[in-house]
Amino acid sequence: MATEALVNNRKEIFGWAMYDWANSAFSTTVGTVFLGPYVARLARIAAEAAGTSTVSFFGIPVAPDSFLPYCISFSVGMQVLFLPILGAIADYSHLRKRMMQIFATIGAVATILMFLLTGNLWWLGGVLFIVANLSFGAAIVFYNAYLPDIASEEERDRVSSYGWAMGYLGGGILLALNLAFFIFSEDIGVPGDLAVRINLASAGVWWLGFSFITWARLRPRHAARSLPTGETYASIGFKQLKKTFSQVKHFPETLKFLLAYFLYNDGIQTVIAISSTFAAAPLIQGGLELDQQTLIAVILMIQFVAFFGALFWGKLAGWIGAKQSVVVSLVIWAGVVIYAYGGLKGEGRVTEFFILGVFIALVMGGSQAISRSLFAQMIPNGKEAEFFSFYEISERGTSWIGPLVFGLANQIFGNLRIAILSLIFFFVMGLILLPFVNVSKAIADAKKYNGNTV
Repeated sequence: MATEALVNNRKEIFGWAMYDWANSAFSTTVGTVFLGPYVARLARIAAEAAGTSTVSFFGIPVAPDSFLPYCISFSVGMQVLFLPILGAIADYSHLRKRMMQIFATIGAVATILMFLLTGNLWWLGGVLFIVANLSFGAAIVFYNAYLPDIASEEERDRVSSYGWAMGYLGGGILLALNLAFFIFSEDIGVPGDLAVRINLASAGVWWLGFSFITWARLRPRHAARSLPTGETYASIGFKQLKKTFSQVKHFPETLKFLLAYFLYNDGIQTVIAISSTFAAAPLIQGGLELDQQTLIAVILMIQFVAFFGALFWGKLAGWIGAKQSVVVSLVIWAGVVIYAYGGLKGEGRVTEFFILGVFIALVMGGSQAISRSLFAQMIPNGKEAEFFSFYEISERGTSWIGPLVFGLANQIFGNLRIAILSLIFFFVMGLILLPFVNVSKAIADAKKYNGNTV
């Protein structure tokens, strides 16, 4: 069947969006809530048993609370190294769907194996997370690269927002079930550690199980291309990537958008990452000193409100334009940072934090969904996976800058509120750079390249 006949196919779009529903379980249940505290506790027990303050990982002394963050940083570094090569291989071979299946399966199986994390196997949690997170990032590259194929230009904002919304809904539903199971596990005779392990494994089962809907609905766009004599996929990947680097000068507006995205998305990722730390920290440190139940309630609220926020932002992009809707979201993000610095004081801070969480939820998915659809219009045909590998790196590979700025500001001033205010730099820079991106020229440059390569 011709590619054109599959554009805006409702069944295929649903199948594509279900992958976001499937893999978001890993982000919420594993990455956000359960794995970090559990692995850190196992490592602390191992350190205490050894009579030391650190644990040994391949002979390297590591603080228990630092072990998983180190693994996260290592997995991000691996993504920066491998994702562009994998994207180039996918674009050359036309094996995008198969590669997406392979990496999604590896990631899901690694997550299921987290059920084995007990006692002295604390180190296995880091190893499995590295494998799962690298696979998660790789599969997302191929998933994002399908967006230009399944949706026409005028429908991409809506379809991208729909995918993000399904992700928040799917991840939120499993997280709610897992939190309920964890809270009441002792009452039904399930030890707390076993409940955590079941929850971790459930994310892998959810990820793999719902992915089969995607595999059934998502169709390959081209016949697989065989390798030339004497070549391997690795050698072809490097050659393809080298060719792409030599051609990026033809897409100046796309590169300008990527730079703006690098900055403002770094701010977004940092606010998301440090919000629970800020909420739980003592008042004397500039935090909110909220209890665990309140934090859990806010996390769940954000997941489900973000579902509607992503859908709304898809409509907003249709009303005022994609770039303008991202600008609106950045203004709101800047307002969130300013209010987190100057507000949230006194007895009403819990209610205010819930309200602030609503605003975060409304713009969180929308700003990222519209950014994805906007970028999808700026890239040439046949280069989708390569360009989205750079995009995915910008989402993950630069996310250390915001936490570094936040950490330094907190260390220098000894106040979390000042540290949060420092993050406004990223949103201001995005607001400065984004208006200078000529979207029409970026789209025209991509189409011109397509025409020259037909």
